[in-house]
This record gives sequence, structure tokens and C-alpha cells, in this order.
Amino acid sequence: MGRRAGLRWIGGGNCLRVSYLGRMTDTPAFLDAGRPDVPDSVVPRGVTPFFLPQRPVRGRLVKLGVLADALLCRHDTPDPVTRLRGEALALVAALASALKFKGSFSLHSKGDGAVPMLLADCTDTGALRGYARVEPERLAALLERQAEPSAGALLGEGYLAFTVDQGPDMERHQGLVAIEGGSLGEMALHYFDTSEQIPCFLRLACARTEAGWRASALILEKIAGAGGVDPELDSQVADEHWGTATILAETVTDAELLDDALEPEDLLYRLFHTEGVAADFSRALAFGCRCSRQRLSGLLETFPEEDLDHMAIDGEIIMTCEFCNHDFRFPRAAVRRADAS
Repeated sequence: MGRRAGLRWIGGGNCLRVSYLGRMTDTPAFLDAGRPDVPDSVVPRGVTPFFLPQRPVRGRLVKLGVLADALLCRHDTPDPVTRLRGEALALVAALASALKFKGSFSLHSKGDGAVPMLLADCTDTGALRGYARVEPERLAALLERQAEPSAGALLGEGYLAFTVDQGPDMERHQGLVAIEGGSLGEMALHYFDTSEQIPCFLRLACARTEAGWRASALILEKIAGAGGVDPELDSQVADEHWGTATILAETVTDAELLDDALEPEDLLYRLFHTEGVAADFSRALAFGCRCSRQRLSGLLETFPEEDLDHMAIDGEIIMTCEFCNHDFRFPRAAVRRADAS
């Protein structure tokens, strides 16, 4: 993969927007699987699983730290949209870390609002990426009416999908639910209530701090007695323990969730020390766009020659990855349909 040839700096907005123009290389596109010149951001303790001993409660605390800023500032969007993307990234990290799979876990919303599409996914190795498609005119009109529109107002009416994709040789598992609720957290809880039927507590936070954008999630799940709790635990007592845990979790503040200096174990102890809490091994999260010239070259080869000619500008086809905002340049003369003679 060639080095970045140049940067086009565009001022304004809340993040400095950079248009990344990757120069063409001598390596054939179908062999060039190198990673674009994007931030090599890794948060070693991005997800901290935990449980309350002798209580029917387990959970995950997600703190994206500097990774949130690296991911969110790839696109310049108004604060409400950036917050929505940050919450989506924290949410998929929290949900993916509870599953045993090889591949990716994704959140995908489709609606009729100013943000008609929201997408975030996390791989089994903790690679994160996300994107929000914006309708500029609709968004401008919405922001004139509401300075801080909710997630529900941004997305509009539509559906929310959660998908586990383990590759072409495995069946995809997907759950769909109508978009209901003002916040993304409420929408996710609606999914759990209607599809998974698992009692859950969820708190999402995303904000622009003095250190940059930060995003976090705290999720609790009620588990059955066989899940590490006394199997003979009375159901009424179990319900009381669950109720106590959720009341304690509700005391968490956005400031605590987004504070880089507050270690996950310290926050968990602050919240649940009266009940007892034990943290498991943390998991890393990383900047996880999976684009490459190789992938996009294969996609271009599926288009008719006529369409390829239409895409070309001054002898080049430029394809932009919607996740990392990296521009890939292909000489039109070098792109041919795979079945062309």
C-alpha cells in the first residue's frame, strides 16, 4: 500500500476533516491487501467484563478512550450525529464481547430521518468501525427546530438490525426490531425485550471532552441460576438482587463513564462495592476498518465497462471507503471486468 500522497484540510465543524488521497502504487490492485494510512489506535482495556458474585448479574464496561476520537473524527458531522455514532460504536463493542463467534457483529439502522442509515460493527478480535449517512438538508432543518435532537429524531421511523456474520460458509444470524424510543439505548433495550427476552440495563455515553471525543457503555444482564449463581437461589431473592444492581448502575454519570483517569475496576467498585463485584480479563479494542485496494478492485470488476467509463474522471476511478474516509485511486485503463477476454 502506498503512502499517503497528500492531505486536503477543510476547516469548520467539530473535528478537523481530512480527505485522504492514497497515491497509486506499482502493486497490482488484486494483490494489494495492505492497510490504508489510518490511525493505528488500540485501547488495551477497551472492554472489561465483570460479575457480581452470588448475584444473578453479569455485565461489561466499555471505555473507548482515545479510540473514540480516532474513529469519530474521520468524518466531520454535527455533534448530535457524532454522538450517535459514538454511542453505536460503544454499544456494538459491549454486545459483541458477550458472544462467542468468529467474524463480525453489527448494528444497522435504516430509517426515514435526517440520518437514514447508521452502521457500526465489531469483530471477534475487537476491531471497530462505524458510519452514519446524513441527508444534509433534512439535518439542517432538524437542527433549526432542535439544537440537540434525540437519536429517535435523527433516525426517524424504520428498523434496527443486529447481525452476526461469520463469513460466506456460515449462516448469518440477524434480529430485527422497529425503531422505538428516543435514545439508542432505549432502542437496543426494546430489541432485548421483544427478541432476546433477557432483562438488561444499558447506559451509553458519548461527548466531546477536553481530550477529544470519548464514548462508553455500561451493560448489565440478568442470568439464570446455572450461570454461575447458586442454582437454588429463590427467584424472588434473585429479582431483588437484580433490582438492587440496576439501581446502583443508574447512579453512574456520563462524566464517570468518559473519564480516562478513572480505571474500569475503580468505577465498578464505586458502583457495586456494596454488592461485591469481580472483574474479568479486559479485552482490547482497535481501529478496525477492513478496506483495501484488493477488496475494492474485486468490486470494480463486477461493473460493466460502460459503468466503469462513467465512473472515471481524468482517467482515474476514485472510490472512498465510507468508514475510514480513505480515497482509493484506480487507473481506468487497469480496471477490467473479471470475465472480460
